[in-house]
Amino acid sequence: MFKQRKSMFRKSSPSTPLVVRGLLGLLLLSGSVTSVFLVMRHFNALPTWVKNIPSVSAAKLQPEASVSEVWKLVSQSREARKPLLEQLAQTKNIDGFRARYLLAADHIALKQGNQALELLTDLEDDYDLLAPQILSQRAQTYTLLGNQQQAQETWQELVKNHRQHPLVVEGLFELGKVDGKYWDQAIADFPAHPLTKEMIKARLQSNPDQLELLLALATHHPDGKDVDVIRDRLVQKYATRLEPEQWETIAIGYWQAGKYGKAANAYAKSPASAETIYRYARGKQLDNRPPEAISGYLRLISEFPDAPETGMGLRRLAGLTSAQLALDYLNQVISKFPKEAPQALYAKARILDAQKDSAGATQVRQTLLTEYKNSDAAAELRWDNARKLAKLGDLQGAWQNAQPITVDSPDSPLAAEAAFWVGKWAKQLGKEEEAKMAWQHTLSRYPESYYGWRSAVLLGWDVGDFTTLRQKDPIVVTNPENPVPPAGSELVQELYRLGEYQTAWAVWRVELPVKHKMTVAEQFTDGLLRQGVGDYLIGIDQIWSLSQREGEERQQWQELRQQRVYWESLFPFPFRQEVLQWSKQQELNPLLVMSLIRQESRFETDIVSSAGALGLMQVMPETAAWIAGNANFGSYDLKNYQDNIKLGTWYLSHNHKQYDNNSMLAIASYNAGAGNVADWIQRFGLSDPDLFIEDIPFPETYGYVKSVLENHWNYLRLYNPEVSKKLAEQSQSK
Repeated sequence: MFKQRKSMFRKSSPSTPLVVRGLLGLLLLSGSVTSVFLVMRHFNALPTWVKNIPSVSAAKLQPEASVSEVWKLVSQSREARKPLLEQLAQTKNIDGFRARYLLAADHIALKQGNQALELLTDLEDDYDLLAPQILSQRAQTYTLLGNQQQAQETWQELVKNHRQHPLVVEGLFELGKVDGKYWDQAIADFPAHPLTKEMIKARLQSNPDQLELLLALATHHPDGKDVDVIRDRLVQKYATRLEPEQWETIAIGYWQAGKYGKAANAYAKSPASAETIYRYARGKQLDNRPPEAISGYLRLISEFPDAPETGMGLRRLAGLTSAQLALDYLNQVISKFPKEAPQALYAKARILDAQKDSAGATQVRQTLLTEYKNSDAAAELRWDNARKLAKLGDLQGAWQNAQPITVDSPDSPLAAEAAFWVGKWAKQLGKEEEAKMAWQHTLSRYPESYYGWRSAVLLGWDVGDFTTLRQKDPIVVTNPENPVPPAGSELVQELYRLGEYQTAWAVWRVELPVKHKMTVAEQFTDGLLRQGVGDYLIGIDQIWSLSQREGEERQQWQELRQQRVYWESLFPFPFRQEVLQWSKQQELNPLLVMSLIRQESRFETDIVSSAGALGLMQVMPETAAWIAGNANFGSYDLKNYQDNIKLGTWYLSHNHKQYDNNSMLAIASYNAGAGNVADWIQRFGLSDPDLFIEDIPFPETYGYVKSVLENHWNYLRLYNPEVSKKLAEQSQSK
């Protein structure tokens, strides 16, 4: 009933003197965020709110210890935290000021203007860090009370006293509704502010022929849901007026949005560099235009023969040409680009196999396993050999081939899988102790993996197996506090910890100079703040993609991933109450439902798949109609997240009933449909569920089932105290 769907998970500063802008332009093109800040500080071009931005080095990634009782109350409901905040508000210290501010914000949300105004009066004198925000809140309160004159005067006070502060944009926005000069100021000084984006869009609505405003959107808001339309308009209508640097901005936006063909066309007009030429060629290849891709790769090789991108380009080029030319290109990679050499050797061996040169292929593979034994390519070769031998029934050979992977290539994407199957094959060979040690190693070294969960199950942990996951109702304990973002100003950090997510996000967007070249700390902060404003799709992706960093930055990522906050950010807990409600009604494990939602939609309520599936649980309209008829649900709206969860949980429960509560089969059916699952059961049998999953012939469903179950395991290990404790003990025992 659910059609197959492709994964939806994809992988400025205020005005400154002219000389500073010139230097900044060069530095921004170089991608040096640190240098940008150094130049601005040297010329005293940073306003005071930015000058105290803390270091974003790896050392700063460790969250600070909590020193505020107010922060602990942020996640509670308004009703629950009110008496505690009122008590704290009586004190004359920073926590008392925070408590007054939050109480006032709660009263504004409840349209209780008089109570809010009393709490906000003169609060800016004590709570200097949030002074502009307090003025903004006071102005909103006057509006709520119908006192427009006092509201206007307060907005004027905000603009007068905090002209260079990003929070002034609220005032500029409101005052600009009457006098356009205020919007001019916002667009000139704070183009990256989310409210400024609304001002720009409003002006374009009345007059769409404004190149500078279109460029401002493409430059400062490149990942908005409607910005592809802006980029298209720039390309179609203003191509002859765009500078090369502007073409590169457009290209980067297209590239990050996965529009590789359009990105390639824009990169063709960008300043020539190894990166831009490589992306042109790769974009053409991904857009299925081989001749243009080949031309691009050849240009890259000619103009930038020693660049790292050229090593990748030669490998890509080898896949587009004849076997003889491919061997020549791969030999160049092997001799000149050691980082790309392992994959080039593996590709070369496959070509020699196709040419029936078994001796040559064997020699190349031996070179890979000896000279590059620690590479991912060597792990891939060993794993391919192990799987082939296992299929032939040679479990001893499979076991021997897989064993070196976790020793020589422990960070390979295949290492967790190999470690688990070393245990499975050892068990089948009667090597009981070796099997136990392999699973303990998998659980300790790769605790976040699907295979970590499978190892825990086979070690006898009560964490739910394929046929018992549905019935589990685990205790869940979440951290009541928001973590300290490792980058951003003190203002951003304070706002985020207070739960003022929209405001924190707005300030952060203004602070971040180069949005497509962030440090590890900046990208993690960006992901945190995006999730705060409900943008879980990109927010989770930002944090996950840190795993692709290399060199010194990879070490920073490795340090970050040792912290709980990193994993909690990858597996957040939105819509908790709704998930608990409907899971209980359908007798489903709530963590299983949360895990499926994370995989289906990344918690995006209004997402629509290419097949037409809607919402958090990606329900097809025809399936929803069938569910509603069978469950007597009456009217519903799939765009309403509560209705979506209601329908999706019913269907997931129905699937479980169809398969005798086998969650593996129920999840597979949710993705691929009952007909396909029935066919696979007939073909592969269910005697070994681990083998059944590995045999699923649809790559999407294979990945989907493992991902949902891996999600469940991560939610369990992070938020269930018993499992968390047991994992910690397991790690300490190694």
